[in-house]
Amino acid sequence: MIERSGHEERFSARPVLLLTGSLAAVALLAPLIAPYAPDAVDLTVRRQAPSVAHWFGTDDLGRDVLTRVLHGARVSLAIGLLAAGLSVLLGTSIGLAAAFMRGAWDTVLMRLADMLLAVPRLPLLMIVAAILRPPIPLLIVLVGVVGWMETARVVRAESLSLVERDFMEAAHALGMPRRRVLVRHLLPNVTGIVVVSATLAVGRAILLESALSFFGVGVQPPAASWGNMLYQAQSTMTSEPWLALFPGLAIFATTLLVNAAGERRS
Repeated sequence: MIERSGHEERFSARPVLLLTGSLAAVALLAPLIAPYAPDAVDLTVRRQAPSVAHWFGTDDLGRDVLTRVLHGARVSLAIGLLAAGLSVLLGTSIGLAAAFMRGAWDTVLMRLADMLLAVPRLPLLMIVAAILRPPIPLLIVLVGVVGWMETARVVRAESLSLVERDFMEAAHALGMPRRRVLVRHLLPNVTGIVVVSATLAVGRAILLESALSFFGVGVQPPAASWGNMLYQAQSTMTSEPWLALFPGLAIFATTLLVNAAGERRS
């Protein structure tokens, strides 16, 4: 029965992983599959509703919305993946260090994490981004730096349960250097929880980038991201709803898929 339920769990995870992989492939292949250039302006077809020629309609400059959604996927997913990678790297390192060194280091690092968790992330990022007007590489760093706390806490909690086990005590008894014990014995045993944390961090990073771009302090035009497409569509949501509908659905579907992938792994 246990094996059967495990098989069913793996089977049910396949559609989620397949859809997530397909989304990443579409983003990578956007220049090849997009029907138009992302910045091709054609004022003769501006603000057209979805049609055979323009499946997702056109915006106020006559640009094809489907094309911009596809190219926006490259920007939004790149920021989400890279920012999540940075936050998971920081969180894993801090969580392992706190659990392994204990004492004052553990107290200082976890209180720092608690302090940052108490600060609303989006308003903080909006203030910093409004001051710096960051290019995309700096935006990735900003989103990543404010997202490490959750990973640090779960990695620390898992590591604290591992450091008391027999294999860790045996490694210390054999005189292994602390760095080798950390890398060879502790880190591999928290990999599973790190992967789950990473998938959830991708969803958070995409939402943060979209929110920043929606408020006009994230990815700046003419580069397309799902967030700044929503920002540009906010004044015409009632008259041209397709301008907000399709990037909004892209954000919703992507966040749902990556979070579902993380839940399946857990």
